[in-house]
Amino acid sequence: MNDTQLADRVATVRAFNRLYTGVIGVLDEGPADAEYSLSEARVLFELAQHDQVYVTDLRKQLDLDAGYASRLLARLETRGLVVRERCDEDGRRQLVRLTPAGTDAFAMLNERSSQRIGGLLEQFPDEDQRRLLGAMDTIAGVVRGRPAAPSLVLRSPRPGDLGWVVHRHGALYAREYGFNDRFEALTARVVADFADRRDDPGQAGWIAEVDGERVGSVFCMRAEDPQVAKLRLLLVEPSARGLGAGKRLVGECVEFARATGYTAMELWTVSVLTAARDIYRKNGFQLVGEEPTENFGPKLIGETWRLEL
Repeated sequence: MNDTQLADRVATVRAFNRLYTGVIGVLDEGPADAEYSLSEARVLFELAQHDQVYVTDLRKQLDLDAGYASRLLARLETRGLVVRERCDEDGRRQLVRLTPAGTDAFAMLNERSSQRIGGLLEQFPDEDQRRLLGAMDTIAGVVRGRPAAPSLVLRSPRPGDLGWVVHRHGALYAREYGFNDRFEALTARVVADFADRRDDPGQAGWIAEVDGERVGSVFCMRAEDPQVAKLRLLLVEPSARGLGAGKRLVGECVEFARATGYTAMELWTVSVLTAARDIYRKNGFQLVGEEPTENFGPKLIGETWRLEL
């Protein structure tokens, strides 16, 4: 890294610091305008997690200087919020715990903090809230020196998700396989058909998310034969490959079809989608038909797969 790159990164961090300090009173458990200082609130919050704790351990957990910690605990003790006692097993060590008044003070601070943070989050739509929380987890993971564990969840489609499915199918398949816009048009028709029949109990859709970001989709829809379900529009973003998203999506779709009472499930794919075909095979699907196609530009082998439920 050269000096210019370092300077740019330092400037970015400092800008984030200025933004963060602008809302620190909302985000922190002990806002500056409360009757307790930030340090006092941190002590109350920490002690509330334990029946009692060694003073030395409390200092380490909160990164407090010995002299400052002693004065801080003395103030809280004077106010009747904590009690310090000598340890029976080792008289050289002190234990500290909350008094009933301290427990009440913690409950008040905890409620106030929850209300302030809730008020902050409510300023943003749900998608932005999830992005914000994911970014916080990423920062915490990097600073603590551990890799952030991706959080993969499946959920039902929300407003805006169906348009995303069409967009990502069109963009991703064009980039990776050279598909033309007829494939995107087909995707749009399938999505529109799903939307038109949202009240049909025999169909469902799932959106996969990793740390609040959409990374995949799959849909269970009716075939022409009412006893047969169709698995459609399986997609996994490159960023989520290797996390088990495709396996989870297909498994969820199959279990839904089985629980709904279908006797079989079919899907159509092309032979170049090797990762998807491997997932289908592992879920018990069998290849039952092949045919060449050029509908989407490149010369492909279209495949029909079937699973008896």
